[in-house]
Amino acid sequence: MASIKPGEVRAAIVKIEARGAADQAGRVLQRVKAVYRWAVIHERIASNPMLDLVLSEILKPREVQHRAAMADKELPEFLRKLDAYEGDPHTVHALRMVMLTATRPGEVRGARWAEFDLDAALWVIPPERMKMRAEHRVPLSRQAVEVLRSMQALSGHRELVFPSPVYPSKPLSENTFNSALARMGYKNTATAHGFRALFSTVANECGWNPDVIERQLAHKEQNEIRAAYHRSTYMQDRERLMQWWADYLDGRKAGNVVPMPRRTA
Repeated sequence: MASIKPGEVRAAIVKIEARGAADQAGRVLQRVKAVYRWAVIHERIASNPMLDLVLSEILKPREVQHRAAMADKELPEFLRKLDAYEGDPHTVHALRMVMLTATRPGEVRGARWAEFDLDAALWVIPPERMKMRAEHRVPLSRQAVEVLRSMQALSGHRELVFPSPVYPSKPLSENTFNSALARMGYKNTATAHGFRALFSTVANECGWNPDVIERQLAHKEQNEIRAAYHRSTYMQDRERLMQWWADYLDGRKAGNVVPMPRRTA
């Protein structure tokens, strides 16, 4: 073990990510570091040479891609179509979670039950599953918790919240959401990832603090100096924001006008 250099492990992690398996790369690094910790504790080696390997410093953040997004005026019809959609319930509930949490589709598809505390209405996504390689704490609205409680009857006995109905040990496939959207009449005009842009647009137009919105989207602060000093998670503000957003979606489906919030500090 002592003969293996950190650079060799780093190269292996980069190679795993290069084949499109970033999540697996994170798990492999965790396992390697755990093995070396065990070896130190049991005096098999004097020190842990892998201690300073940090996933966020090994893997590069993926480039932002702009995807087709639905307009706010299309929401009422879409939400009614989603309710009437007769596809697999795993897909329907997962799409609702994408909308209700403004998280990335891949984060929802790979969600594990162990990441959720439904009583606290909180979802903690580990660094290895995040685009920016940092833990993301997602406040859950009442509606999001209801979706998850509905899923418990379908997948509560499994590791994954939204497993593939064909291969339950694997998550829903990457194309599942957009295929469902296409069957609902939104081929090439909307994507699951585009719901994040819709959320951002509506929340900004309704006066929510842009910093709160960006934190909810888990976007990286582009200004390095500002990022060094601006570490607030805005958790309470984000709790209010996400409950407002869930209520907004309910209101749009019903055809109601949702009142604008007072701007958060």
